[in-house]
Amino acid sequence: MSANDMVLQQLESGLLTITMNRPDRRNALNPDMVRGLVEAARRAAEDYEVRAVLLKGAGGTFCVGGDVKSMAEGRTALPFEAKVQALRRGMEVSRILHQMPKPVVAQLDGAAAGAGLSMALACDLRVASESCKITTAFAKVGYSGDYGGTFFLTQLLGSAKARELYLTSPVLTAKEACDLGMVTKVVPDAEVDAAAREFALSLAQGPTVTLGYIKRNINNAETMSLEACFDAEAIHHTRCGDTDDHKEASKAFVEKRKAEFKGH
Repeated sequence: MSANDMVLQQLESGLLTITMNRPDRRNALNPDMVRGLVEAARRAAEDYEVRAVLLKGAGGTFCVGGDVKSMAEGRTALPFEAKVQALRRGMEVSRILHQMPKPVVAQLDGAAAGAGLSMALACDLRVASESCKITTAFAKVGYSGDYGGTFFLTQLLGSAKARELYLTSPVLTAKEACDLGMVTKVVPDAEVDAAAREFALSLAQGPTVTLGYIKRNINNAETMSLEACFDAEAIHHTRCGDTDDHKEASKAFVEKRKAEFKGH
């Protein structure tokens, strides 16, 4: 199976659906899949026609993390620095998903574990099926964590809860994860495909430029001072005021109708 076969892409109505496609391995990450994911994420960030992203897994499972057997077989001969660089290149998928100026939704079903969970946490929103199992998993396989999971989980839940979830690696139900704030909403298993797509499509049909600036403002709040955030908000807010989408929204408000956004 080639990298393209392992990572499927479908663009429809402004929504790019990226599907991890190794169902026989529960979508475990191997080098080819990782390369495909990075390429797909870059395409999503750069393609003007992409207005939102849905990240999902084939075969009823999101992603169980790294394919430990495959990675070990492919990296045993590499020196330490080469291993680090290879891992760091793959981790770019999480950075791109987190920073791209477009909303990203993860569809969690089956299981989201290890690096799979890290990628889901890099997304803006997460829709989970009721039976989905969610776990950091790393400690149980002798790894400390990658793909940004420690960063994203600490930002979401605070360091105390992140320490607990990483050091003890409990397996959470979708409801438990939702109650903690890791998951946006939980739906019945039979409805997760439709619910996640509808959710992501609603964002793709929204004011794309504005949503991108909202995402940037929130990302800024993770690292910047209050004054710097104020400055950025003022700039972004003013830029939004010049967009066609803002003008359409204002007109729709006056005319008491639903706005029809064009993404510019």
